[in-house]
Amino acid sequence: MSGSTSDLAIFWLVVAGRFFIPLFIPRFPLPAVVSALVLDGIDQSIFQSFTHLNLDGYQSYDKALDVYYLSIAYISTMRNWRSTTAFHVSRFLFYYRLAGVMLFELAGARWILLIFPNTFEYFFIAIEVIRLRWDPVRLSRRIVIGLAAFIWIVIKLPQEWWIHVAQLDMTDTLKTTVFGVETTDSWTAALTNRPAATIGIIGLIVGIAAIVRWVVWPRLPDADPADRRGPRADPVPVEVSTAAQRAAARVQAGGLWSVELLEQVVLVSLVCSIFAEMLPGVEVGPLRMTAGVAVLVVLNAAVGLWAARRGRSIESTFGAFAALMVVDSAFLLVVTSLLPGVSYNRSAMAVFLVLLVLIVVLYARYRPVLDFRTAHGLMDAATAPAATPVII
Repeated sequence: MSGSTSDLAIFWLVVAGRFFIPLFIPRFPLPAVVSALVLDGIDQSIFQSFTHLNLDGYQSYDKALDVYYLSIAYISTMRNWRSTTAFHVSRFLFYYRLAGVMLFELAGARWILLIFPNTFEYFFIAIEVIRLRWDPVRLSRRIVIGLAAFIWIVIKLPQEWWIHVAQLDMTDTLKTTVFGVETTDSWTAALTNRPAATIGIIGLIVGIAAIVRWVVWPRLPDADPADRRGPRADPVPVEVSTAAQRAAARVQAGGLWSVELLEQVVLVSLVCSIFAEMLPGVEVGPLRMTAGVAVLVVLNAAVGLWAARRGRSIESTFGAFAALMVVDSAFLLVVTSLLPGVSYNRSAMAVFLVLLVLIVVLYARYRPVLDFRTAHGLMDAATAPAATPVII
């Protein structure tokens, strides 16, 4: 990619934002995931408005970064969520979407994304919005499942049809249909071309806000003061708050083979296969990718278990990331030199490896929190007074 210094500075600033913002999701779930969502929606508009770069190859990296930040959001639910129903629903929605993206990458049929909508993202945001005012543990099973169904049917199905089947762009449609200008015209020209349409949209927004404020809001249950900690995630149990404690719990849980290892193999295999299909210059079949990832994940788990048994756990997330990068880089160098028919380019492989190691490290860091809460009956345990009614 070539361009002026300012063009490249803007490009790398946006890419850095898309990489680093998701890392805040485990600690600041709502603001971080909304920021990632917004940046995902406007990144190409920023490039088109402020640079003269050729972005033909960016779309593949853009989709890979989407999978990356949604994976971190899912892993963060292991750290933060105490509602068993909400966690299991989010897990299903996340893997369902991943399977759909994998099928889409293999078949190339856009209607697949309509059948496998990205409901997980909005469901995650909805639960985190609720957590600002209430403890989600008090949401009944019916409400949680109903919320997911509402997002799926009412919000995501129309959106997926609009984007992937009809292949329409919302901003272009608004400009041409509502405001009667060309897609290349500025928003200032669009808003002033049809003042009545502009006033109507503003009135609609104000009307919705008024209904929420004076009709919906007074009918909502009282807030749970004890649970209102703002956008910051709740702290993890002190018993698994350090790397040494999580390592001790891992050793106590038993040997290398476990259901958790199986899920990690499935998660990383799906993400890796999707990356391989998306990123240019990486030509590895799904079966070979799954086999290689399984070996890699088991290797990482074995190294982690070996370090835990010898009390050599690394407290810093960055330190654990750096250590696994060394191990996995060496492994991939050996594999790509020995296996015939493996084609890749260095830049794509670097992106591939960094994103994957981050997912592995965060999973190993936060899965023990979920396991501890489950084993000690802390899932579905409200922190506010028991007299507070359940939202049904």
